[in-house]
Amino acid sequence: RALGRRAETAEQVDTDVESYEFQAEVGKVMDIIVNSLYSNKDVFLRELVSNAADACDKKRFLALTESDAPPEPMKLRIRADKDARTLTIEDNGVGMQKSELIENLGRIARSGTANFVKALEQDSSDVSLIGQFGVGFYSAFLVATKVEVVSKSFKDSGADQKAWKWTSQGGTFTIEESPQEEFFGEQSGTRLILHLKEEAQEYLDSGKLSDLLKKYSEFITFPIELWNEKVQYDQVVDESAPAPKEGEKPKMKSVPKSVFQWETMNKMKPIWLRNPDVVNQTEYSEFYKTTFKAFDEPLTTTHFKVEGQIEFRALIFIPSTMPFELTRDMFADAGRAMRLYVKRVFINDKFEDLIPRWLTFARGVVDSEDLPLNVGREILQKSRTLKIIRKRVVRKVLDTIDDLREKTPAKYDSFWNTYGKYFKVGLVEDLDYKDELKRFVRFWSSTSGDNQTSLPEYVTRMKEGQKAIYFVSAEGRKAAEIAPAMEMMKQKGYEVLYMVDPLDEICSQSIADYDGKKLVDINKAGLDLEQTDDEKKEKEELEKDYEPLATWLKKQLGERVQKVQLSDRLVDSPATLVQGEWGMSPMMQRYMKSQTTSSASDSSFAIGSRNQAILEINPGHSVIQKLKGAMEAAPEASATQDMVMMVFETAALLGGYNIENPADFARRVTKLMDEAGGDAGAGGSVEAEVLGQQ
Repeated sequence: RALGRRAETAEQVDTDVESYEFQAEVGKVMDIIVNSLYSNKDVFLRELVSNAADACDKKRFLALTESDAPPEPMKLRIRADKDARTLTIEDNGVGMQKSELIENLGRIARSGTANFVKALEQDSSDVSLIGQFGVGFYSAFLVATKVEVVSKSFKDSGADQKAWKWTSQGGTFTIEESPQEEFFGEQSGTRLILHLKEEAQEYLDSGKLSDLLKKYSEFITFPIELWNEKVQYDQVVDESAPAPKEGEKPKMKSVPKSVFQWETMNKMKPIWLRNPDVVNQTEYSEFYKTTFKAFDEPLTTTHFKVEGQIEFRALIFIPSTMPFELTRDMFADAGRAMRLYVKRVFINDKFEDLIPRWLTFARGVVDSEDLPLNVGREILQKSRTLKIIRKRVVRKVLDTIDDLREKTPAKYDSFWNTYGKYFKVGLVEDLDYKDELKRFVRFWSSTSGDNQTSLPEYVTRMKEGQKAIYFVSAEGRKAAEIAPAMEMMKQKGYEVLYMVDPLDEICSQSIADYDGKKLVDINKAGLDLEQTDDEKKEKEELEKDYEPLATWLKKQLGERVQKVQLSDRLVDSPATLVQGEWGMSPMMQRYMKSQTTSSASDSSFAIGSRNQAILEINPGHSVIQKLKGAMEAAPEASATQDMVMMVFETAALLGGYNIENPADFARRVTKLMDEAGGDAGAGGSVEAEVLGQQ
């Protein structure tokens, strides 16, 4: 054995008591427990109760497989003694023999405590290794200065069955026979007596214990009884009342009296352990409202069991309305409510790796048979079992949402309006489910009217020969509809998706393609609208003809634009601003700028947005044709310069950009109106004629 035993095998303190030392590394492990795994001392009760429930499970198994006699009804009892300052936790489970007390409580690991400590220090511990440690039992020392364990084993019988007492105050422990001990269980059992520290006296309060048991162990399969104080009212003769007349009964009064009795804490059977076929919607709804303090009805309910390489049960709800905790911050920690249980013992409801961030709004229970109880979230994060659970849970939730979409479109619309942003965030963040989520996301489109459309629906409506899925970014549906780039799309009859907020645009970048068809931004350079040979030839001739104008405009506008080129996406507008292939839309530029903290970034954003923008001009529009004539006739005239700026600034405004100097723009518009009015009344000047022709 790995124990260091005093005086070779045992030091006889007296004829009955044997004293042992813990392994040297136990102190290190205890330190890790207190400072890392068990920062919340309340969990000691969870650990000790779950250990007791495990003992009952083992007894039930042994009775079924190795014994002729059926096991007695098993339960747990918890009793606080304020006078003695002790907390007693007793079960009539399998119990322990002397050798098991030494083996299970005297040393922490069967596979080497030193290796365990080393693995923890390197932060590379394996969950299967951790499960072999008695970490849960040692959490008792979080609140106790001294721990006593008295036990008699179900494996012994008759004269061979003895009760043994294990005692420790840390550092060493003793073992002795304890023949006078009585247990509430007739066959076997274990009693833990915790002598509480001064700062742990709160755990002597039955109200505190009741709250903890309901929080952590409400769904343990064995009854948990708490020795609880109750107030009863006895009827006694009221001495202060007038004496009764002859033949009358004396007047009585109620007198309160405190009595102690065993009260069962876990009366509610876990609904997720039942077969889904026998649970009705009312029961699901009551469980949802009670467990998650909800006032709405669940929109969907997903109840399933997984068996095979791992085993777990899950019951998951999607609320009808956004949970209050998520209304201000869609990823608030307080808004997480996926409760992880291990063998009916509550572990945590804020554990981030149980479901992905984009399902934060889901409420539910996952109860695993395979995860170890006595570990913190740091260990669970590396658990292969948890990764499998997460994958199965997400698969089932997505299947449920698929059913909602196919069978009850109205409910799916409600779901999407409430939680659609989460799925778009998932598309951006979660590479594992990126392809899965593509078919769920919805956007406004040029043909969907008051309803949003999905990518699968868009694909079914694509024109014959259309090779791409088109979209445009703008701040709102109206701005998207009037975007100059929409003109050619409407003429060709192509449907265009509207990305109306920054998340949509980020989402579109993550989607990239769907069903083999690329997502193409019609406001980006390089838009290929599949021109005929004649159209390509005509454009080449126009480019030669307008090359001097494009070069001159670039010189006039300077850093405001990256370059000037002819457009094949315009029909009715004289010009438009588009972005390079990797450029950001004006909406995204404003969003990114709002996220910065340094005022020095203002100039870099302004320069960056100007350098990205490409001015495309429409050679078929009269304004561009007359601007070409003005350049050739009087390039330095103020009216020609004003015309250049008017073309650029109107293109910027229609494209959703901010113009640099609104005052100059207003001056040019006022001048245009004034000279146009003068031209109407008196013929005007040459400069006025050039402007008036706009």
